[in-house]
Amino acid sequence: MPLDPALFGPFLVVALAAILSPGPDTLLILRATLGGGQGPGFAALLGVQIGLLGHLAAAVFGISLLVMAAPLALQAIALAGALYLCWLGYRNIREAIGRTSSAIDMPAGTFSARAVCRDAILTNLLNPKVILLFIALMPGFVAPERGAVPLQLALLGTTIILINIIWQGSLVLAAGRARRWLGRASVQRGLALGAGLVFLAFAGLMVAEFIALPF
Repeated sequence: MPLDPALFGPFLVVALAAILSPGPDTLLILRATLGGGQGPGFAALLGVQIGLLGHLAAAVFGISLLVMAAPLALQAIALAGALYLCWLGYRNIREAIGRTSSAIDMPAGTFSARAVCRDAILTNLLNPKVILLFIALMPGFVAPERGAVPLQLALLGTTIILINIIWQGSLVLAAGRARRWLGRASVQRGLALGAGLVFLAFAGLMVAEFIALPF
């Protein structure tokens, strides 16, 4: 076994803590599920995992290390991510203001699987915290003396993705059931407005942490 069993247990604990922490990915999945049902919710979940696979590939092939070595590159990613979160926030707030019917009566494209999957991919790829997760977390649980370091990184990253699928899949199922009682237009307006404001808050936090503060 390429992984060190003594390190894998602590890795699972740290990975669980990171995955269970709420962030833009979780918000996007919940918003898609509560607004469009389990289909869009699972599409958002798929998009997040595609983004994580991109981060994992970048970590295994050393691309993320190049980004970390160039603060301006990380800041550029953070800025792009913050701008995209602002767009998601604006879009949700605009929907809340303009919504006049229930989610069932809304155009199918509002929560189309393709749209929410795309949003999830971009939100995840443009989140510098995910880059730090794969670069700052995983190498600490690699045992170089066992060799096959890229394989160890790949296995650790795959573990993160599998745990993430279980957790976020549970959220989709739970939110899908809750949607039965949250389908009224007034409730959906509140959800859209709340999600929009939280997306904007996440954007502000990203700017403060990765752009406004000196490295």
